[in-house]
Amino acid sequence: QIVFAVTLIAVMGVTSITSVFPMLRQVFNISAGQVGLLITMFTLPGVILSPVLGVLADRYGRKKILVPSLFLFAVAGSLCGFSRDFGWLVFLRFIQGTGAAAIGALNITLIGDIYSGRRRATAMGYNASVLSIGTASYPAIGGGLATLAWYYPFFLPILALPVGLLVLFYLDNPEPANHQSFRVYLKAVISSFKDNTVIGLFLLSCLTFILLYGSFLTYLPLHLFEEFGTPAYEIGLILSFASVTTAIVSTQQGFLAASIPYRWLLIMVNGLYILSMLTIPIMESKWWMLVPSGLFGAAQGINIPAVQTLLTGLAPIEYRAAFMSANGTVLRLGQTLGPVIMGAVYVWIDMQATFYAGAVVSVMMAAIVFFMVRR
Repeated sequence: QIVFAVTLIAVMGVTSITSVFPMLRQVFNISAGQVGLLITMFTLPGVILSPVLGVLADRYGRKKILVPSLFLFAVAGSLCGFSRDFGWLVFLRFIQGTGAAAIGALNITLIGDIYSGRRRATAMGYNASVLSIGTASYPAIGGGLATLAWYYPFFLPILALPVGLLVLFYLDNPEPANHQSFRVYLKAVISSFKDNTVIGLFLLSCLTFILLYGSFLTYLPLHLFEEFGTPAYEIGLILSFASVTTAIVSTQQGFLAASIPYRWLLIMVNGLYILSMLTIPIMESKWWMLVPSGLFGAAQGINIPAVQTLLTGLAPIEYRAAFMSANGTVLRLGQTLGPVIMGAVYVWIDMQATFYAGAVVSVMMAAIVFFMVRR
C-alpha cells in the first residue's frame, strides 16, 4: 500500500496540470510550444540524475534516496502554486523534477525486490492499475481545481510529505547487501546492459513516453480546445478515460503474462497505439474522442507493466535500482523529447500531424519488439 502511494505521487507531477495548459497560454500569453516547457523542464533532471540515484539506492539503500526525493518534490511542487511569473514557474518545475527523478524508478524497484515470478507480474499489473487511477483522477482534479484559479492544481504535490513519512517509518522492504567494490558493482551493471532484450526494452520505454507525453498528454488537450472549444474539466474527463481503461486492463497482467509470450503481447499492443493515433484527427465531436482515448489506455495497461516486469526480472536485487533507474533515464528522455518532437511537428506542419507522427512512433515500437525482445 505504501508503494502504491509512492506510485500515485510519481504520476502527479504532469497529469495533474495538463488540463490547465490552455488556461496557462492565456494567463502568461505564451505559445503551445512554451507550454510544453512545463513538462520538459520537469522531466529533464531525471534524464541526468536517475542513473546516479539508482546507483546510490543500490549502495546505500532505497529509503535513503526515496524519502528526501519525496520531500523535495513536495516543497518545490507546492511553491509552483505561488509563482506568478512563467520563468519562475519553469524553474520551480525543474527543481520539482529533481525530486521526482528517483520516485518513478524506485517504486518499481521495490516491487521487484518484494515479489518474484507470476506474483511480480500481478503486482506490476496492480501497480499500473493504481497508477492509472492516479492518472485518471489527476486531470479531473486538476481541471476542477482550475475552475477556482489556474494555480490551485500546483498545490497538490504537498501530499508527497505524508507519503515520505510513511516510507520512512512504516515501509518494510528488503535492502540490497552490496559488499563488493564499486568497480566490481559497476562492471556487473554495465555488463547487464549489453543484452539485446534489455536494449530493446529501454528503447521501447523511451518511445512509449515520447508518444504519451508528446502526442497524447500535450497535444490532445490542445486539439480538444482548438477544435471543439472543450473546457478544462471536460479535457480532464477525456484524458481520464484512458487511465480508466488502463486501470481495468492492467489488473489482468498476471493472466496475460501466463497466457501469451511477452514478445507477441507487446507487438499486439502497438496495434492499439496505432489505431488510437490515427482515429484522433478524424473524430467529429469531443465526446467521440473517448474512443481513441480508451484504445490508448488499453495499450498502456498492457505495455508498461509488461516492460517493467521483464526488466526487473533481468536484474538481481544488488543491481536492480541502477537497472530500473537506467530505464527511468530513457523513460524521462522520452518524456522530455515528446513535447519537443511533437512541438516541432506542430510548428512545421499542423496539429493533426502530431497524431500521425505518434502512429509512426508506434510502428517503430512494434519493429523494436519484433527484432530485439526475445522473452
